[in-house]
Amino acid sequence: MYDKGIKRCVDFCLSLIGLIVLSPVLLVIVLAIKLDSKGPIIFTQKRVGKKKEHFQIYKFRTMRIDTPKEMPTHLLENPDYFITKVGKFLRKTSLDELPQIVNILKGEMSIIGPRPALWNQYDLIEERDKYGANDIRPGLTGWAQINGRDELEIPLKAKLDGYYVSHERVIMDVKCFFGTVISVFKSDGIVEGNTAAIEDNEGEQ
Repeated sequence: MYDKGIKRCVDFCLSLIGLIVLSPVLLVIVLAIKLDSKGPIIFTQKRVGKKKEHFQIYKFRTMRIDTPKEMPTHLLENPDYFITKVGKFLRKTSLDELPQIVNILKGEMSIIGPRPALWNQYDLIEERDKYGANDIRPGLTGWAQINGRDELEIPLKAKLDGYYVSHERVIMDVKCFFGTVISVFKSDGIVEGNTAAIEDNEGEQ
């Protein structure tokens, strides 16, 4: 593993630069969400952070305000009914995750790491305990995200998160970063319907 202080410094600097550079894109998304549907622009949700401490994750709202709360999207009977038009595009391109830059700046997340589980995803949390994946900062993207994402079943997802923990080095983070860019362009592993996987898509209210 490389020095955690160095990783935190890199996370902060890159996130600050990203926030400045992407500010025009963020403004366009804010306006699009506001024009598309009623409700807040930002959606917050309780997630599991480092050492299993809870924090509020930030996302652009992609679903109607009457969506059942605290429920992964794949468990909804008809997820397409709740996802807004703009939200569908944001989720497909992963642009809905951009507000998590603020979570990174606050030190609640890293750019690379296991995706933060919902507070009530007890099975995923328990599986990650086996690999020490709950002991590090969760990430905006990670090894599991470029190796299946929504299509992964919980045991495999936790195992991949554990693999990242045991191989947490600069080269691994570089692989995850560029692998994420490729996955986003290809829309790999995105599943909105029922699946055995547990992904971190939100239920909103």
